Amino acid sequence: MKHTKITWAFALLLLAGACKKNEEQPVKKYVLVADSSTAHWKGFLRNGYFNEGTLQVECPNIQVANGVVRSGTFKMPLSSLKNLNLPTEDLKEQLIHHLQSPDFFNMALHPNVTFRISSVQQYSGGNPEAVLDANYSVTGDLTLLGKPLAISFPARIHTEGKDMRIAAFIKVDRTQWGMNYASADSLADDQYIMPEMEIQLQLKAEQQ
Repeated sequence: MKHTKITWAFALLLLAGACKKNEEQPVKKYVLVADSSTAHWKGFLRNGYFNEGTLQVECPNIQVANGVVRSGTFKMPLSSLKNLNLPTEDLKEQLIHHLQSPDFFNMALHPNVTFRISSVQQYSGGNPEAVLDANYSVTGDLTLLGKPLAISFPARIHTEGKDMRIAAFIKVDRTQWGMNYASADSLADDQYIMPEMEIQLQLKAEQQ
């Protein structure tokens, strides 16, 4: 009987060790490639006209465990704002300065837009605007004007070798962060800026 107890105890110890080993798989670190990582933004007037442009995206430490992204804080410097659609450089500069002003992002006080991942789960479908082949649902805090609010969106996250690609399509209501410029219903359609902004992410990261 004593030998049986020792054998079972040894087996349990081996099992516990195996479980602990599985739980402690190494965390991999990825860093965004700056010239291959952008956020494409688009904002609309009520009459259908829109402006669009890009923002750089930076993240020096994306943590991946068991093949799934676990954490990461993404920074989009407002100094990198660009417009793509206006016909002259003067008009582009005017728009960018306005977007960086207190009417919108208030770059002087809040130089970055940030997004901090809190969880990544398998995507179960159901969002008709999801990026093609979305496989994960990403949740985290998006900070605008110094105010963090939780958002969730489908994303396509694919790793191959030491490369990671992330794509996502996101809509956010700027007024939820207090960005209320030109949002009064009484404004004419060609002056009313729609609350929702569209953001399309195309990111590349490399394992360190």
